[in-house]
Amino acid sequence: MKRFLLCLPFLALLGSLSAGEGDPFLAAGDAAGRGDYLTLKLAVLGPGDELYLWWGHMGLIIEDALSGQDRFYDWGVFSFDRENFFYNFAFGRLVYSCAAGPAEANISRIIRENRDITLYTLDLPPEVKTGVMLFAENNVLPENRDYFYHHFKDNCATRIRDIIDTATGGAFRARYGEAPGRFTLREHVRRHTWFSPPWDWALNFWMGQDIDKPITVWDEMFLPSEIAGRIKDFTYTGSRGEERKLVSRVETLNRAVNRPGVLSAPPAGWGGELAAGLGIAAFFLLCRVMESRKQKTPGKAKGKNARSPWRVLLGTGQAALGLFFGALGFILFFMSLFTNHDYTYHNSSLLFVNPLLFIAAPQGLLYAFTGNEEKRRRSARLLKLLWTYVFCGGLLTMAIKFLPLFCQQNQPVQALILPFALALSFAPDLAGKGLRRKGLCGLCGFTL
Repeated sequence: MKRFLLCLPFLALLGSLSAGEGDPFLAAGDAAGRGDYLTLKLAVLGPGDELYLWWGHMGLIIEDALSGQDRFYDWGVFSFDRENFFYNFAFGRLVYSCAAGPAEANISRIIRENRDITLYTLDLPPEVKTGVMLFAENNVLPENRDYFYHHFKDNCATRIRDIIDTATGGAFRARYGEAPGRFTLREHVRRHTWFSPPWDWALNFWMGQDIDKPITVWDEMFLPSEIAGRIKDFTYTGSRGEERKLVSRVETLNRAVNRPGVLSAPPAGWGGELAAGLGIAAFFLLCRVMESRKQKTPGKAKGKNARSPWRVLLGTGQAALGLFFGALGFILFFMSLFTNHDYTYHNSSLLFVNPLLFIAAPQGLLYAFTGNEEKRRRSARLLKLLWTYVFCGGLLTMAIKFLPLFCQQNQPVQALILPFALALSFAPDLAGKGLRRKGLCGLCGFTL
């Protein structure tokens, strides 16, 4: 009786399936007695080249000794050619599918892609194996194969995690559903993106504070590697009351060569971002100092309004910053307010990086190239006001971290932007005026 109850969630699908009807995988015998001929393996794949493969992948292999067939079930299938793909992706309605194909062909492709692949053979009762097979076959039917993908809650790994839980009678979730996780979702993401600083920073910028909250081990298993790490030593109670290991065999089929590895812990600190921010700030301060000196050089009165290289660099540089960070802010603004990308919600970085930064693009170009002194001064004032707002907004996001409601770990964003925002704000001029009143050289010598 206990053996029957263990596989009951899977066998419930029998009423909606015609066992073996039109399906070569089930055609070699009665489905109810197939478990003795089935071998179930989890295929855990390492990161690939494309961005969406940086977190690895996972599939289920079912080998059938009776029919001589094996199939690779993949819950992570999508196509850029799908109707309205990019529109749906933009609004957070990305449709993924479950598909099945020959296991050998899939394994060969993965090896050619220079990716890790490890197989974990599952020790399950025959009836449960049959239930898993029927469940997987039901999932690849046209009416059942599609689902709305979620990066952390519903993906190729979580679908298999849930299969493991059902196959073990709920023991998998009972063990890990409340166990505290090692890292937050953000930290897990950054373990896989560390090797690409631009993407690491951008993804870190777009992710809001909801993914900085403590999570459970169950939540961590949105990653295939986390499932692999848990199932190796997992045990559950079998149909006769015996303790049995879930994994009976581990096979490493391929190890990637010269591919960046996954960090065991998230990258520490934000020194690289701070160094980049200070470097940008130093560049703009240099431009302001040199432009100020040119304005004060004797004999330059007639050409005072002439375009100088330093003015061009100062103006076009700010225009470039406005375009770049304005675009990032616009994407975040759109995702946070108008889409289902819930991992971008409640993002305090919007307080200082948002579409308002687009203002720097036309004003920066006007400052760089106009021959009208009044227009140039007006642009300078607007630009300084804009960067002062950015700097103050960044300081605010640092201050609110002392409040319990705000836990966003956006220090890399602050470290990159606040130094150059300060350099381009009113603060250097105010400091310079104060120093000059004391008879000292001003910080940059550039006043309004």
